[in-house]
Amino acid sequence: MKFSHMCTMIAIAAAVPVGTAAQTRDGQRDFDWEIGRWTSDVRVLRNPLSGEPPQWAEYRGESLVKPLLDGRANFVELSIAGSAGKIEGGSLRLYNPQTRQWSLNYASLRNGLLTAPVFGGFDAAGKGTFTGDDTLGGKAILVRFVITRPTKTTARFEQAYSGDAGATWETNWVATDTLANP
Repeated sequence: MKFSHMCTMIAIAAAVPVGTAAQTRDGQRDFDWEIGRWTSDVRVLRNPLSGEPPQWAEYRGESLVKPLLDGRANFVELSIAGSAGKIEGGSLRLYNPQTRQWSLNYASLRNGLLTAPVFGGFDAAGKGTFTGDDTLGGKAILVRFVITRPTKTTARFEQAYSGDAGATWETNWVATDTLANP
């Protein structure tokens, strides 16, 4: 079995809800809390999975989250800047009612390309976990994206990479968003 197929199977298995109650839960409205304008403070690891000392860059800007298609999708516009430059892009999030999962699909304005999607959903406590396959420097990796809400007006987004099929994870993106007009 190819590593990427194994990673996809691991990612899907990790994202599939367990138990009857979780399987019947409809997560279509799970992102409703995020609709609006947010101030974004972001730290990005510039040298992920390199084995070298971490080099972080810091950015600040905003994100705007808009609902689409009666809540079954939404779009995030991200525009942040820092001493390392600008990051601008958008994330299309789509809800699949058959699997009761979301796919998160990010496009960078820097290169005009979509990244590989991550799939998952929110648990009963409100923590969102999304996983998928990607590549880094031509090597197959796993990606994990975790969303939490420390307060009603703040959100935290963490992305991590694994180069060893999920045995270890290295965080490479940490964003703290604060609602602009609570």
